[in-house]
Amino acid sequence: MATSSKYEVIAEDVLRGIGGKENVRSVAHCATRLRFVLNDRSKVDKEAVEATRGVIAVVESGGQFQVVIGNTVSEVYKAVIAHGVDERDGGGTTTGGFLPRAMDVVTSIFTPFLWTLAAVGLLKALLAVVVKISPEFQGTSTYAIWFTTADALFQFLPILLAVTAAKRFKANQFTAIAIAGALVYSATIAVIPGKDGTPLTLQAFDQAGGDLTFLGIPVVMGNYLSSVIPVILAVFFQSHVERLLERVIPAVVRNFTVPLITLAVVVPVAFLAIGPVANRAGDAVASGIQDLWGVAPWAAGGVFGGLWQTIVIFGLHWAFAPFLTQELATSGHSILLGTVFPAVLAQGAATFAVFLRTRNKDLKAVAGPASISAFVAGVTEPAIYGVTLRLKRPFVFAAIGGGVGGAIAAAGNSGTDGFVLPGAITLASTMGVGNFSLQLIGCGIAVALAFGLTLVLGFKDLPETAGAGTDSADTSDDGVATLAAPVAGKVVPLSEVPDKVFSSGAMGSGLAVIPSEGKVYAPIGGTLVSVMPHAFGIRSDSGVEVLVHIGLNTVELKGRGFTPAVTQGQRVEAGDLLTDVDLKVITDAGYDPMTVLIVTDPGSHSAVVPTATGDVQPRHAALDLIG
Repeated sequence: MATSSKYEVIAEDVLRGIGGKENVRSVAHCATRLRFVLNDRSKVDKEAVEATRGVIAVVESGGQFQVVIGNTVSEVYKAVIAHGVDERDGGGTTTGGFLPRAMDVVTSIFTPFLWTLAAVGLLKALLAVVVKISPEFQGTSTYAIWFTTADALFQFLPILLAVTAAKRFKANQFTAIAIAGALVYSATIAVIPGKDGTPLTLQAFDQAGGDLTFLGIPVVMGNYLSSVIPVILAVFFQSHVERLLERVIPAVVRNFTVPLITLAVVVPVAFLAIGPVANRAGDAVASGIQDLWGVAPWAAGGVFGGLWQTIVIFGLHWAFAPFLTQELATSGHSILLGTVFPAVLAQGAATFAVFLRTRNKDLKAVAGPASISAFVAGVTEPAIYGVTLRLKRPFVFAAIGGGVGGAIAAAGNSGTDGFVLPGAITLASTMGVGNFSLQLIGCGIAVALAFGLTLVLGFKDLPETAGAGTDSADTSDDGVATLAAPVAGKVVPLSEVPDKVFSSGAMGSGLAVIPSEGKVYAPIGGTLVSVMPHAFGIRSDSGVEVLVHIGLNTVELKGRGFTPAVTQGQRVEAGDLLTDVDLKVITDAGYDPMTVLIVTDPGSHSAVVPTATGDVQPRHAALDLIG
């Protein structure tokens, strides 16, 4: 129960920060992120979401508000859905141009089964290792059963795509499965006699030179096992046919006539037009990748490997799923995935070097598990957002290692024989494609470069907390700690702040000040864990965390009118200047300059009590932490 309640708390805090469930048009999730499509971006308090315990980072990309959770994202997603938020089902389309919409379609279709697809890819990789060690195992029935388990999902991939595509396009899922089944059936079940009378599949009949037609129209039969694009386009066509039929067919006979007519129309059209065109497009994509690698494989691999983690930052990596699966369906392997291994392992290596070098206990606590996640599972978001990108230089060192390692791996035409999440465990999937030795060398050099550069050249460490030190706040003998007012002005109770995120107390207890001057000071001593032009988060040595938020919705000013005097990671003492604010710029732009002081985490204290009333001066007592 305790574990479930933790996810519930994260879900509640995230929903509160994005403007409530009413502001969510739809939500989906991938391996590490909640992907929200929102109704009104202006209702979001991004800083509040970023400050939520359990949230690694927030990314806005492709028309989506993406909340990076990490490996427990599926549990938080369930908690979000339990609040009555709509799942991504086609009703919550991403706003924006073609690229954001296309990415939204890809994400919603592929992510529901990516972990299962990755699992069977890993099983296939492990079988390859066993066969290398013991070749005779390949001839056993045990191997055959496990290989069937590992290969079946990929062979019948169109059926899975039909389910998720139907959900995305708001088509009947069972009709979509029937359409996908017909495509797969054409390559698996013998239904038409060949020239010698032997029953053949439709695909084999066409390849044997048979006269394959539908109502006299020639049919060019492709191989739809493992295919990607044909079934997605067929289900998209199905959704439009169904909507048309539902408008014209009487309700009394609609239940059986709509699927009947839909199947009778869509399946032949899929065989006659959609399939051949889609297969050619898919073959062109796979051929284009092969041609790119054929010109200068080391250059292509170096660029792709070096940029991969940057692609991850913007959440664009899942957009490659259809290209990877199409490449696997066409050529039986993926050379794109082969170059990702060095990039992923380099990120893990840089993170592990940070773990060894940093003196910051909080950073060390994040870096250890994040490096394991990257190395073992191939999931790098916790490492990127929690460690390397935060420190900047380790991320660059990892990108350098990924680029060099990717170039070496690509030079040997390394690739994977299945869809896997690149990591140490799944390296076995590259054993049978290209030069496995160069893949290992590329990964080794990538790890060595990222680890060595980070460890030797270093980075600007976050200040080490002083364990037994004080908060630089006035703490009395009875355990009461006092926070100072951050700005001069008139005190306003938190409940009267015209912003529900603050006034509800959801982010913590505190007070607000209508400022009479623009200088804003630190209310407590500690480390600046977050710095934005209009907001400052401070963590004291004993774990008390406070937020000073200047103005309401002033994030939209994008820094205009603010002159910060500090940087993230810097240590401040109570009364140090945080920023100089031009209050006229804020008010002229139509924003409220009210400054909020909130204790987001009271640490070991049990209560937060406002003590200031009326007019207050900076550095004067404003809040007491009791207990």
